[in-house]
Parts: sequence; structure tokens; C-alpha cells
Amino acid sequence: MPRKAGSGGSAARPRGRNLRVRVKTARGRKASSTRWLSRQLNDPFVQEAKRLGLRSRAAFKLMELDERFGLLHGGARIVDLGAAPGSWTQIAVDRAEAAAGKGRVVAVDIHPVEPIAGATVLEADIRSDEVAEMTRAALGGPADVVLSDMAAPVTGHRRTDHLRTMALGEAALAFASEVLAPGGSLVLKAFAGGAHGELMQAINSAFDKVRTVKPKASRAESPETYIVATGFRGSGEP
Repeated sequence: MPRKAGSGGSAARPRGRNLRVRVKTARGRKASSTRWLSRQLNDPFVQEAKRLGLRSRAAFKLMELDERFGLLHGGARIVDLGAAPGSWTQIAVDRAEAAAGKGRVVAVDIHPVEPIAGATVLEADIRSDEVAEMTRAALGGPADVVLSDMAAPVTGHRRTDHLRTMALGEAALAFASEVLAPGGSLVLKAFAGGAHGELMQAINSAFDKVRTVKPKASRAESPETYIVATGFRGSGEP
């Protein structure tokens, strides 16, 4: 397990400042790769994730959402969709106290995920018919929270990337409708755009309260937002 991330408001904010690292373009390295490396080396969330033993900076997005909306709690049954590399699962385990046997966390991804203490990892496609049943079995019942940080591989074409990520959002909603207990919560990544309204309409029909949030850890240039839906009505697929 990583060092305890804690549950206070300061947990989602990196500590202190570091001097900026300048990255020079090396032979054979593309300019875009140099920009990416510079951004990583100078990103305080990347640095803090490494200090805490978290698998990626994305952990801070979930930490902030949890601190704002109180999504995760001891004893909760939590599903993390598209879990790789596992930072959201790490936070879910920490806050559900799954390592002590008080909660259960299931991580699902079509790609391999390195084992995480306190979590059950399923290498599967959430669009497969049997995965929802497998997940409920691993949880020992319905889920209290379904998390999804899934996004389609970036093509560079904004409209295409938006539509692909929205399709994953729709798949996550359909999955959540099969595994969530009444009153449960759903968090999923979305990109603003034309199809966003259709997804929001479907989520609004299935949950009592729906909000759209951009965490501080989301990069300013990224179009990503997170939909936080609470109070699942338990009326089947929307």
C-alpha cells in the first residue's frame, strides 16, 4: 500500500514548490516528447504522487472528488472501472479500509493491472455480459460506488476523442445500472461536447442528483470533466 493519503482537505493538494526543471531536446526525441517530459517533471501532482507511493497523479482527482462529495467510506463496496495503472483503486482501498477486511474494492480493466493489496483485480471488458455478475460476486453483493476514469486512446482529433470517451461513459453507466445498490453513486470521466448532453440526460434519469466538476488536478488544457451522480434510483437500465 502507498503511504496513507489521508482524508483531510489538504490531501488533494501537493505540498510546497520545487524549482522548475528545464528539459532540452535530445537527439532522436520529438519536440512533443520533450514537452511531455518537461510537463511531467514539473508537475507538482506527479511529484506528490511519487512521494506518496501512488501509481499516478490521477489519484488526486479522486481524492478531491471524495473530499467534496463524501463518496467513499469505511466498509463501502467500490468498483473501479478502467483501473490501470491503479491509483484510483489505491485511494478506494485506503478509504474503504478494504485491507482490514471492512470494505471491498474491485478493479476492472481490459488491460493487466499489477496487484493491489486489499483489492480484487478483474482483467475483463465491462461490455461483456458476464462481467457485472463477476463483479457482484467479488464484492459479495451490490456496489455502493462505481468509479470510472476511463478514456479512449487519444487520436488528436478532438471530436473523435470526445465521441469515443462518451461511448465509454455510456458503457460505464450501463454497467453501473447492473451492479449499483439503490442510493449508490457513480463517478465517471466525460469530455464536454455534443454527445455530453445525451449522456447527462441518461444519468439524470437514473440518479437523484448529478453534478459536473473539474478537479484542480485536471490539467487546465484538458477538456475532461467528471460527472458525480448520487442517489441511484435502482430502477434498472436508464
